[in-house]
Amino acid sequence: MKVEHTELPEVLLIKPDVFGDGRGFFLEAWNQQRFAEHGLKMHFVQDNVSFSRRGILRGLHFQNPHLQGKLVHVLDGEVFDVAVDIRLGSPHFGRWVGVHLSADNHWQLYVPEGFAHGFCVTSETALFAYKCTDLYQPKAEFSVRWDDPDLAIAWPVPSPSLSVKDQAGLNLKDIPRQALPLYQPV
Repeated sequence: MKVEHTELPEVLLIKPDVFGDGRGFFLEAWNQQRFAEHGLKMHFVQDNVSFSRRGILRGLHFQNPHLQGKLVHVLDGEVFDVAVDIRLGSPHFGRWVGVHLSADNHWQLYVPEGFAHGFCVTSETALFAYKCTDLYQPKAEFSVRWDDPDLAIAWPVPSPSLSVKDQAGLNLKDIPRQALPLYQPV
């Protein structure tokens, strides 16, 4: 497996070893020991899977308290996956990184605690899976607007379909400061 730092150093692109032949392929999506050997010592407590159609955008979500780190990948189809640094005091506050994840490239993205996360579907459909470092807590969840002009995320879908919750998201500057996580230098 190969681990690459993105433009936001804590957000990691993971390229697993894929073993394939005419019959198909095999890969390890998660191996605690192998990830730890690469310095990735996450403890996951919840696995989620979502199915979406082309043009659906989910996010940008975060929880505070109960921050969630997420290891995400696509089982079928393709998405444009985005992580936004929303940690108060971070040198990268308000910056984002986006990666195309697909069932063909098998890449994974690790979105650490303290980042907002979202994705939009760029294929006909997508089956999206993610592991979380904390349980889902609806009362701790916030949504940052997908089209926040200060973030200026270059989504590949110009007019996405959104949930009611995501339609009510706030621009990052309008989220109460006490709701945002704090940057904790390592």
